[in-house]
Amino acid sequence: MNLIKFIENFPDEASCKLKFKEMRDQEGVVCRKCQGTEHYWLSTIEQYQCKACKTRTTLRSGTVMQSSNLPFRHWFIAIHLMTSTKKGFSALELQKQIGHKFYEPIWYMVQKLRKTMGLRDGKYQLDKIVELDEGFFESVDTEKAKEEKQDEEKKRGRGSQKQSPVMVMASTVHDFSTKKDHKKPTKFRYVKMVVMENMKSETVEKIVQENIDYNSVVKTDRYTSYNKIKDHVWSHKARKVTANEVEKALPWVHTMISNAKRSLLGVHHMISKKYMQDYLDEFCYKVNRRYFGENMFDRLLIACVSENYKIDIKDSR
Repeated sequence: MNLIKFIENFPDEASCKLKFKEMRDQEGVVCRKCQGTEHYWLSTIEQYQCKACKTRTTLRSGTVMQSSNLPFRHWFIAIHLMTSTKKGFSALELQKQIGHKFYEPIWYMVQKLRKTMGLRDGKYQLDKIVELDEGFFESVDTEKAKEEKQDEEKKRGRGSQKQSPVMVMASTVHDFSTKKDHKKPTKFRYVKMVVMENMKSETVEKIVQENIDYNSVVKTDRYTSYNKIKDHVWSHKARKVTANEVEKALPWVHTMISNAKRSLLGVHHMISKKYMQDYLDEFCYKVNRRYFGENMFDRLLIACVSENYKIDIKDSR
C-alpha cells in the first residue's frame, strides 16, 4: 500500500493493535503450557486465556514482537517501509523517520523482521531449472577476527578476508512466449542466497539438499566443489565456461548477484559478516514476492504473528 493509504488504515496505536489481533486470531493461538488451541479473549487485560489450563498469553507473546516494548505502530511503520520500497530502509533512517530516541531497539526490530523473512522463505525449496553459482559480498569482520588476520596476506575472489562467500540459487523455467522482455532463454521465478563458511564440497551438498527439490535440473560451472551435486538432484548439468562466458551460461544467477550488491550498497555502507544472511534474506523475500503488490504488507504481518517464528536475535547464523 502507498503511504497515504497506510496512514488512513493505521492512524493510531489502537488501529494497529486491532489489526494485529485480527491477524493473530486468524492464525490461531497455541498455549505454551498444554498446546491447546482454544482461548478466551480477556478484553480488560488484553490477554488470551486457554480454555483447558487457564494459562494466559499476551498479544505479543509467541510473535516477532515478544519482549519488545516498542509501540505496535512503530512495528507497523517498519513493516510498511520495508515492504513498500524496492531497496529497503536502514535502521538509522527508520529511527529518524519514527523519531525514536534510541538506535538499538530500532535495529533489533528491523533485524527481527529480516529474520522472519528468512524463516518464511526457508519453508520452501526451489525446483524446475535451478542455476547455481557462488557470489562474493563485501562485509565487515569483527574486531577479533581482524586482529587474527592482520598478518595474513590479503586475497581476492575465493578466500578473500573482506568478502563473504554466498551460494546463489535461481529457479527458472523455459520461456516460450513470443514477446520476451529480456534476451535470456529462461524466465526467472525465485531466488535463494545462503552465506557459506567455506567453499568445500560438503558445505555445497548440504545447501543443495536443504534448498533445492530433488526433482530439479541444476546448472553450474565445473568448479570442483559442485561435482557431487548430481547425487542430490535429478539432473546436474555442469558446463565449462571462461570468466567472460559465465554470465551467459548462468544469466539469472549473476543478475541476482548484481542486483543484490547494488541494493545493499545503496542502503547499507557496512554489513557485518555475522548478519549478512539477514540482509540477503530481506532482498530474496522481496524479489520472490515482487508481484504481491499491496498484499506484501499483510503477508509479512502474518509471518510475524505465526507461532513458528520465535526469534532470538542474539543467535548468530
